[in-house]
Amino acid sequence: MKVLALDSSGLVASVALVEDGAMGGTLLAEYSVNYKKTHSQTLLPMLDEIVKMTELSLETVDAIAVAAGPGSFTGLRIGSATAKGLGLALNKPLVAVPTLDALAFNLWGQEGLVCPLMDARREQVYTGIYEFQDGRFTCLVSPMAADIREIAGRLCAMKRDVTFLGDGVPVYGHKLTEVLLAELTAAGKKHWYAPAHVNRQRAGSVGALALQYIREGKTQTAAEHRPEYLRLSQAERERAEKDKKGNV
Repeated sequence: MKVLALDSSGLVASVALVEDGAMGGTLLAEYSVNYKKTHSQTLLPMLDEIVKMTELSLETVDAIAVAAGPGSFTGLRIGSATAKGLGLALNKPLVAVPTLDALAFNLWGQEGLVCPLMDARREQVYTGIYEFQDGRFTCLVSPMAADIREIAGRLCAMKRDVTFLGDGVPVYGHKLTEVLLAELTAAGKKHWYAPAHVNRQRAGSVGALALQYIREGKTQTAAEHRPEYLRLSQAERERAEKDKKGNV
């Protein structure tokens, strides 16, 4: 089974081809870019390059996986539109993989807690809390939009070692250190930040999780797929606020 995976939910654009098999399967190809270009400029050329380099016939792909959110509203729409277009054209099922699940999956096997942080602006992050235990990947706190102090407070209450990753780390890392360092150290616990090669979105992780989801029957049609934003866009929030004031 082959899965073509896409992730354009954040600053990184990433495309991968993953194949199921013994001993965890194989990552056949992965192309990621995190450098000052819009996803509309990068995603399709990257996909085309992978198709050429692996001599892939898209008709042989079994499913299209996509990072389904939360994340950048524009990035999610580009990724979803690309996945839906491929699914419709090839008559293939889609696998919607939560962005934060895939980001945490980068650190498969990590001891302690794993906490992905995506910058959601306005002092908020998209985040969740995960762990790997006995070879199982478990979500302890479901994906949410939260104030950075809220997630720090939850982690302090859990009193466990934790590793952070995601584009929210360089934005809010200093605040995490202020809140966490004293409390976790007092509890005899530590916190770390993931290194460069695994601290951002990777389509390879989206594809690897998608293989699990397919085995569990978690697929959808291209027509059914919708991204998960978790909160209203800025324009929608401003309109709601304006309507609220108008009704006062």
